Amino acid sequence: MTRAGALSFRAGPGALQAIKKHGFSPEMVGTMAGASGGAKWLVLSKLDRVVADSVIPGLRGPVHLIGSSIGAWRFACYAQDRPLDAIARFEDAYLEQTYSDDPDRDEITAKSREILDYVLGESGAAEILAHPVLRMNVMTVRSRRLTASERPAMLVPGLLAAATLNAVSRRSLGAFFERVLFYDARDLPPFFNAKGFPMSRVELSEANLQDAVIATGAIPMVLSGVRDIAGAPRGVYRDGGVIDYHLDLPQSAPERLTLYLHFIDRIVPGWFDKKLSWRKPDPANVDRTLLVSPSHEFVARLPYGKIPDRRDFISFTPEERVRAWHTVVEMCDELADEFREVLEQDRLAARLEPL
Repeated sequence: MTRAGALSFRAGPGALQAIKKHGFSPEMVGTMAGASGGAKWLVLSKLDRVVADSVIPGLRGPVHLIGSSIGAWRFACYAQDRPLDAIARFEDAYLEQTYSDDPDRDEITAKSREILDYVLGESGAAEILAHPVLRMNVMTVRSRRLTASERPAMLVPGLLAAATLNAVSRRSLGAFFERVLFYDARDLPPFFNAKGFPMSRVELSEANLQDAVIATGAIPMVLSGVRDIAGAPRGVYRDGGVIDYHLDLPQSAPERLTLYLHFIDRIVPGWFDKKLSWRKPDPANVDRTLLVSPSHEFVARLPYGKIPDRRDFISFTPEERVRAWHTVVEMCDELADEFREVLEQDRLAARLEPL
């Protein structure tokens, strides 16, 4: 039996009011957002299946997908013709990824390419760009100055300077990184003219979609940046989470809602803000956002009392990591069951808390 409270449901004021007044239906959704987080996505894989099976068929288009890092990878599954199959491929490849005893950046980057090739198959990019309802958008950054180098002697000081200045002013990140939005040109998204940082906009195509998805997951010092993406300004492209870790940008059109499956029940604006408790998103950006996340009680019951993360590659042996990750995914059936029940029995309004 599903335990009550495995999920947390939070909403911005506009979304809270709309759902309390009208209830919730997929037709209300205009945007779906997906955060950076690497292995944390495994706690959402079963929820992703509920979205693919029970939400996407009821959407009224266009619905904009906006993801950075692993969020964009998840949405590359959503927008294929058979999203459940794509999610299963992604989950399988992610769970079973293996490396040498001391993998370098080239090995990790090559493995990422291999996984994405498997997830997309021969026709995935074309299917994404032709989806009748969903519009794929990928947020990356283009590196500037020292952060454009792959040499640790230059990249590390650049990242340290960015982190230091960010603690004073988030806008200082614009001196080190430029937002670059890869977008589906069939319909412009509500975040197309997002303010606060320099931003270039590049139309997604079959020629650049895969590079854009790889780039938005290219964590500095862990994976190589992607250089000179087709159709984009020349340069080195990296993890979109550097600026848009949890997507502090205008997520929703005024009359629609944003559905945001998330690892935690709060939004951290940028990658360098993780330890800055005072750094909050602009309330206007999340006014119509519905945030669905595992509850603290559920997370405490997971192996080692936590959601999977990138540190597991170092903290555990490969066998321990794979075993723990498989257990997490199996336990997340509980999240999927509860999410499905809340939607089907129209209980969302009663479960909502303020975001």
